Amino acid sequence: MFAASLVQPSLMLQATIFLGAALLLVPLGKRLHISTVLGYLITGLLLGPSVFDVAGDAESLMDFSEFGVVLLLFVIGLELQPSRLWALRHSIFVFGGLQVGVTGLLLMGLIFQFTPLKLDTAFIVGFGLALSSTAFVLQVLTEKGQLASTHGREAFTILLFQDIAVIPLLAAIPFLSGVREQTYDLLYFAKVVAVFGGLFLVSRYVVRPFFKFVALSGANELLTAVALFIVMGVSILMSQIGLSMALGAFLTGVLLADSEYRHELEASIEPFKGLLLGLFFMSVGMLTDVKLILAHPVLIISAAVALMLIKFGVITVIARLLGNRLPTSIRLGVTLAQGGEFAFVLFSTAANQNVLRPEHANLLTLIVTISMALTPIGFMLLEKFGEPRFDKAQPDREYDSIPDHEHPVIIAGFGRVGQIIGRVLRMHNIEFTAIESSANQVDFVRKFGNQVYYGNPQNPQILRTAGIEKARIFIIAIDDVERSIATARYLHNNYPHLKVLVRARNRAHYYRLREVGVTHIWRETYLSSLDMSRESLELLGISPEKARETITAFRDYDDELLKQQQAIYEDEAKLIESVQSSMMELESLFDSDHSEGKKLDLEEIETAVGISKHT
Repeated sequence: MFAASLVQPSLMLQATIFLGAALLLVPLGKRLHISTVLGYLITGLLLGPSVFDVAGDAESLMDFSEFGVVLLLFVIGLELQPSRLWALRHSIFVFGGLQVGVTGLLLMGLIFQFTPLKLDTAFIVGFGLALSSTAFVLQVLTEKGQLASTHGREAFTILLFQDIAVIPLLAAIPFLSGVREQTYDLLYFAKVVAVFGGLFLVSRYVVRPFFKFVALSGANELLTAVALFIVMGVSILMSQIGLSMALGAFLTGVLLADSEYRHELEASIEPFKGLLLGLFFMSVGMLTDVKLILAHPVLIISAAVALMLIKFGVITVIARLLGNRLPTSIRLGVTLAQGGEFAFVLFSTAANQNVLRPEHANLLTLIVTISMALTPIGFMLLEKFGEPRFDKAQPDREYDSIPDHEHPVIIAGFGRVGQIIGRVLRMHNIEFTAIESSANQVDFVRKFGNQVYYGNPQNPQILRTAGIEKARIFIIAIDDVERSIATARYLHNNYPHLKVLVRARNRAHYYRLREVGVTHIWRETYLSSLDMSRESLELLGISPEKARETITAFRDYDDELLKQQQAIYEDEAKLIESVQSSMMELESLFDSDHSEGKKLDLEEIETAVGISKHT
């Protein structure tokens, strides 16, 4: 019986095998600088029928794990209020429509011209390959912290249009096959309108009061149940009327985006979303037919690369024509170059209804899978060869001409930190010159009436016109660590008379600045952390005087520790040993000097003050 259960494992056993393998292989991949998505794909490939064949039916697992994509779209919808979605309508329908239309027509023409497929089949295949992977793209962008970037936002709007475009493509297959299981008449579209109208009313007048009722009960686990019930219910409803479950979940998230319980919904869904997305990527890896690749390696890999190059070229050109900068257009092209999971659905449906031959569907599915697997590699190539060129490229506009100044203070970097310093200086009528290397930041700050100049703080001409020869203080408030250090080094070597004050991101940044020769350094979160620690101690019942003494003692001790650790900060083992030793010493110090008789043990100090090499 046990042997039989291994041959045909249950869904729970499948999931257990996958999770165990992922826990081993994905972290190993991260250590080898392989993206999480590619790690999941490799895990699925190894466990699938083409290699070890220990995880059973991949298609049933994919059906289950596709719910992760649904949850992902729901969470993204929660981040978009209806007003913001309306503001994106141009990008969604113009950019998205052009991408799907131009790419689909181009691929359809090439397929019809160079393969034996008929025009109607080429239509489904071409537009199916024009779609990109919502799950892959959003996961990779989230990993890299690029979802809020310009190309991240544009990619999201295009993906949203693609989710909408799947609906008419699926509807077209029965017409092409001559078998129409669903009648797309006036009554059908009336049902669709009624469903979306019902979603709006239910989300506003039923879900919100019900959430409040559940929250007041104090049973927090029920909030998770409600969140899952909402997403599953909407998914089933959308499936019943032949619409995309992911699209329905996204719209439901948008309708709940301005709810006061949005954060609770997101927190409840997040763990399930991550696990199911991981299973989805692994099931895609399982579906990779290694035997078919070995039988036609040149054809399949060439087709996958050709697909990515065509989509990259089309998307880059469209993005450029719509006014995006070249680096943004290239990033967007790389991001959306792969095939998508909806292609699996389209090709499978087309094969079931005799629009596409099964062997062709298998071949196309494999091409899409290979293109997905190549996506993280595309990002790696972009980061290695593209991004350095973008960084070295000439700016889109010339640096500002700074009038000759003799102000006593120059501020390099006019973001959060630089602006606060500038406001304080103005209170004392102290003149300063602000230099900012981000054109977007310059334009933004100027909207509020601030005088700031666009320029490079390492440019000798800019520094001379800014009055560096007469300046007494140079403040480096740049958030980029490498540029901060480069600027400090340049000033130390060329203007030794200046007093240079530098904002440091963390202890490691502090140590590197000290090596350059900077002596006036402020860790950006350090003082605010000490203030929060002092107030926390007071709220816990410690007297204000004692709390201040504690913070002063800690600050003096940490300043001394910082100097001692300068020599060993690159040796992680010695640094950890030093921190542990210092904590024991600090505990002893507080034990011997606690006048109120209430012991502050090591754990309390760590919790309240928080020693970390990243502080």
